[in-house]
Amino acid sequence: MDIDRRTFLTALGGPAAVAAMSAEAKADALENFMLHQLQAASQSNAAPGATKYLTVAEVDAQIASRPFRRGVGDLFTSSPGVTFPSATPGHTPHIENVTKLSPMPAQPTLADYFRLRFTSISNHVLQSANHAQHVGMSEEVILACLLHDVVQSLIKVDHGWWGAQMLEPYIPERSAFAIRYHQALRFYDDPANGYTYPEAYRRLFGEDYKPEPYIEATYQMVRKHKWYLEARLVTVNDLYAFEPNVNPQFEQFVDIIGRHFKQPKEGLGYDNSPVAHMWRTIARPDAPL
Repeated sequence: MDIDRRTFLTALGGPAAVAAMSAEAKADALENFMLHQLQAASQSNAAPGATKYLTVAEVDAQIASRPFRRGVGDLFTSSPGVTFPSATPGHTPHIENVTKLSPMPAQPTLADYFRLRFTSISNHVLQSANHAQHVGMSEEVILACLLHDVVQSLIKVDHGWWGAQMLEPYIPERSAFAIRYHQALRFYDDPANGYTYPEAYRRLFGEDYKPEPYIEATYQMVRKHKWYLEARLVTVNDLYAFEPNVNPQFEQFVDIIGRHFKQPKEGLGYDNSPVAHMWRTIARPDAPL
């Protein structure tokens, strides 16, 4: 049986998760994976030696039988493809399957993406925008807070840059600047504006963590920029956006979005903009090509 290495690693949670497994656990996981592949292959063949091509509906029905999405790996998975309930040597990971997503409208709006695709991050950014609104921030900053992390539905690393790129055709330049550079500013104190290096970062990155040189260079550049405060205020409002019992609604920001977000009439992902493909990827994560 041919094993696609990338698919196998994705199913187990990625290279780091595999590296933490014992040799015995890796062997068990490989065997389970091969059994899963064999079962899928047997279901798609009418008889040994015979070829049966699936219909579109049958291919679509297989989505919920996979621990990954064919188009984007672990994007929109309920877990990173595998769970490790203990660090017991020899523990065999449990591979979980993804769920089928609701289809997007033909001409999707920002509200549709919040409703159907940004669900895992929406409460966080809504809380951030809600706090910014309540303390009297400008509408451009409120909008930046509302959108600053939505790209994490697609990617996490360098999400400030990715997010600004995905959004800048549709939002004010000042808001895009704040989104792009909020990521770098998170690593640097600014007591004058109410920002202290988060304690959680010491746990996440290590107490002796030093930001990458490109982050340091970005911080030094932004610190001197005329819009530094806008980016800094996103990080400040980010700190207050992890409250379990705070549930602001998207409708609270409809007026601000209407004034500052340029919704394309063709729909986000279908307006032929330089970033339309990013929106389509979020809309269609199960597309294999």
